[in-house]
Amino acid sequence: MNAADDDDQEFVIDECDILDEVSIDDEDLPDAYDDQYSDSEHSVDADDSVHTFTRHKEELYSAACRPSDATEHEPWELYSAACSPSDATLVATGGRDDRGFLWNIGNEVWYSELKGHMDSVSSLAFSHDGQFLASGCLGGIVQVWDVLGNLKGTLEGPRGGIEWLRWHPRGHILLAGSEDSTVWMWNAERAAFANMFVGHGASVTCGDFTPDGKIICTGSADATLRIWNPKSGESIHGHPYHTEGLTCLSISSSSTLALTGSGAIPDSSSKDGSGSGSAHIVNISTGKVINTVVSHSGSIECVGFSPSDSWAAIGGLDKKLVIWDVEHSLSRSTCNHEDGVTCLAWLDASNLATGCLDGNVRLWDSRSGECTTTFRGHSAAIYALCVSADNKYLVSASYDGTARVFELGS
Repeated sequence: MNAADDDDQEFVIDECDILDEVSIDDEDLPDAYDDQYSDSEHSVDADDSVHTFTRHKEELYSAACRPSDATEHEPWELYSAACSPSDATLVATGGRDDRGFLWNIGNEVWYSELKGHMDSVSSLAFSHDGQFLASGCLGGIVQVWDVLGNLKGTLEGPRGGIEWLRWHPRGHILLAGSEDSTVWMWNAERAAFANMFVGHGASVTCGDFTPDGKIICTGSADATLRIWNPKSGESIHGHPYHTEGLTCLSISSSSTLALTGSGAIPDSSSKDGSGSGSAHIVNISTGKVINTVVSHSGSIECVGFSPSDSWAAIGGLDKKLVIWDVEHSLSRSTCNHEDGVTCLAWLDASNLATGCLDGNVRLWDSRSGECTTTFRGHSAAIYALCVSADNKYLVSASYDGTARVFELGS
């Protein structure tokens, strides 16, 4: 046989040529993806959290009563989170599973379920002294609890879902905004009705007491900000200076300014799906707009004054967080994100945290607009952020059904 014949001949290994067999599994095989993203910073499994609360993902509906569109392992997204102002480890979370929980950072054993809600737990808030927790759901139920999770009372009145809850800054007076276009106020200690505020023409999407406790500001899907007298229930001011419904509101620590954001529901005409929105700063005494923030092209989802009131942060679905100089009426920096900004929390006079649709939590230096830290661990959008009383931990609530705790540097 010549060389050409050798090249054309098929080479075959039969059983007699096998010297030994070695068993391997998939984990032993090299992977080009692993080589490219071997750094934990880029790993899809990276988790920077020091504690993960997963009770909202467990104990799903039984097969007999599980919704037809649910899967056996479906997580229930979280809508709300609150940190106690007096206990640095106590956290409350609520979600679409119609349940709320009280739990402790660093304690994997203790938790207390807040039972009785018949729809998604949409809002949670601790009283100023940390003595009580209020929970509200889309079924219109508002409940008040002690810090061990014992029910202290159920507050009645709203005929629509609860959009938000806020406590008086110095008393046990609770305020709630409802989808039925009304705002309700109760004495939580006695579970007694105190006042109702009527005037909005659509769902009341945001609101709060001023820090001095003398005024109430509320924003609505009817595109108006209303300023109320808490005692009389009178609407002192109310102007439709937004063109779209209000989505968020923040009040300065001096009780003189209100920052409001608005946003349209995205539609097919929006190329990036972000809709449109605007942000304004209003003088609470006069009800007049004194400043308009023009640096956003998408729906505004979160706003917040810095602790000093000198700066404000405005985050939107256009993937930007704008740091606004309130005194000089100009943009100081822009913090660019990979996806829409859904929530924010100031950490001190210069630094703040943001939650994003991409599932990441980021820390920013507001002076430079630089991202100083990215916390990974969630697999879906972040809905809420809160900071522990000692400023050591940041808690995030996500669409993935978990709450995660991230440790803040000194």
